[in-house]
Amino acid sequence: MALAYGALIWLILPTYAEAAGLPGVIAGAREALAHEDLRILVVDDASPDGTGALAEQLGAEVLHRPRKLGLGSAYVAGFTRAIAHDPELVCQMDADGSHDPADLPRLIALARSGADLALGSRYVPGGGVAGWHPARRAISRAGCLYARTVLRVPVRDLTAGLKTWRAGALRAIEPAGVRSQGYAFQVELTYRTVLRGFRVVEVPIVFHERREGASKMSGRIALEAIWRVPQMRAQRR
Repeated sequence: MALAYGALIWLILPTYAEAAGLPGVIAGAREALAHEDLRILVVDDASPDGTGALAEQLGAEVLHRPRKLGLGSAYVAGFTRAIAHDPELVCQMDADGSHDPADLPRLIALARSGADLALGSRYVPGGGVAGWHPARRAISRAGCLYARTVLRVPVRDLTAGLKTWRAGALRAIEPAGVRSQGYAFQVELTYRTVLRGFRVVEVPIVFHERREGASKMSGRIALEAIWRVPQMRAQRR
């Protein structure tokens, strides 16, 4: 039964071996959106640490996948299920504690006031990163600048993973057609949104280094982002 706000919000959390951090993320999201009609969907890639079973114990809906299939396909699976239920908004965030669930209400407010995509940005005034080595910060900024320059879009944090979509906009960009994974997936989603003429608004957030578990970042993911970005530009033409 919908609460007083009369809106259904889906929060998509892709997971692989995130049992240590997931309880805090789910609790934080429920606290931040206590007055909303919220459904949390965990898309778990057969985590060896029991993340999927834990998510069920925490009361989240869980989409169990048979093996590790990648971040991009996990989001596509989650978006597909969410859109099928005709929500008002669809949110996405990392399940490792890097994103603060307390930032979700600001993104939701912007989506309700006219943004088709409200994006939590590290690289607009007021945003930032906590706990990263300076070299990692420089690499991340350089990657975003590279993507912005090649794709010629004004969004400053193209690899951002904290987002709130108006469901109609998310449906229109056809996420099932995105083949990228990792950071390239985040870039391609936002790029499709810009190309469709939808309004993208960046909200300053502070991104925190994960507190629990191991990073899923790899050289393969970074290389994919490098070659996929110019391919996105070519496909546009």
